[in-house]
Amino acid sequence: MTREPIGPPAAELTIGQALALGTLHGPAELLPISSSGHVALIPWLLGWDYDRLDGELRKSFEVALHAGTAAALLITQRTEVREAARGMNLRLARAIALSFAPAAIVGYALERPIERHLGTPPTIAAALLSGAAAMAWADQAPQSRGSEEAGAVDALWLGMAQACALIPGVSRNGATLAAARRRRFTREGANRLSRHVALPVIAGATILKTLRLSRRGLPPGTGVPFAAGAGASFASTVGSTWLIRQVERDRSLVPYAAYRSILALTVLWQLRSRRACEPARGR
Repeated sequence: MTREPIGPPAAELTIGQALALGTLHGPAELLPISSSGHVALIPWLLGWDYDRLDGELRKSFEVALHAGTAAALLITQRTEVREAARGMNLRLARAIALSFAPAAIVGYALERPIERHLGTPPTIAAALLSGAAAMAWADQAPQSRGSEEAGAVDALWLGMAQACALIPGVSRNGATLAAARRRRFTREGANRLSRHVALPVIAGATILKTLRLSRRGLPPGTGVPFAAGAGASFASTVGSTWLIRQVERDRSLVPYAAYRSILALTVLWQLRSRRACEPARGR
C-alpha cells in the first residue's frame, strides 16, 4: 500500500500573530507608511505562515483590523467630526463627496483585481518606493494655504489620491498628504485635511467588506484571533493618535519617505536572496 505524500501543515492565524498585526495596524494607518503594506510584508519578512493563509481569510482578518481602527478614529476624532458636522454647508458637503467618490468608484469596480495582482511583495515594494518619491517631491512645495481654504479642486485631488491608495503599499495617508502638500497647504493643514477625508473612506470600505464577510461567515476557530486583532488595532490606534499628532504638526515628509524606501529595498533584497537560494536547493 502506498502512502499519500504528506504536505506542509495547514496554516492558521494564531492569537499571537493577530495581536501583533493589530498592534502594528493602528500606527501604520495613522502614519504615511501604508498599513496594508505592513500587514502583508512583516509576516513575509519574518517567515510567518500568514501569507499561506487562504486569501479570503486574510481579507476577512484585514476587515477586522480596519474595523478596530475605524472605531478608534471615530472616538479620537469626535471633536473634529462634531465641528465639521456643525459647520456643514453645501461647499463642505461637495468637498467631502469629491474626496470620497473616486476611491468609492475605483474600489467598487477594481478592488478584487487590485488585491489579486498588486498585493505581492514586489508590487508592494514598488508602491512604497513610488509613494516615497511622490511624498519627497510634494513636500518641496511652499506652505502658503490653510486647510480652511480647501475647495472643490483640492477635494478632487485628495479623492484621486485616495483612489491610488487602494494599491497596497501606496498609503492613504501618504497619498493625501502628498496631494495636499503639492497643492501648497501647510504641513499642519495637510495633516488636518488628510484626517478629515479619511473617515468616510475607511468607514465606507469597512462597512462594505463587513457586509461581504457577514454573508460568507467566519471560518471555524477564527473568532478569537479576529477579535484579538480588532481589539489590538483599536487600542493601538487610540494609544498612537495623540502622540502622532504632536509629532506631525510641522514634520517634513522626507523621514517617512526614507523609511518607506528602506523597507522596500529590504523586501527587494530578500526577494533576490530567496530566489538565489532556490537553484541551490534544487541541486
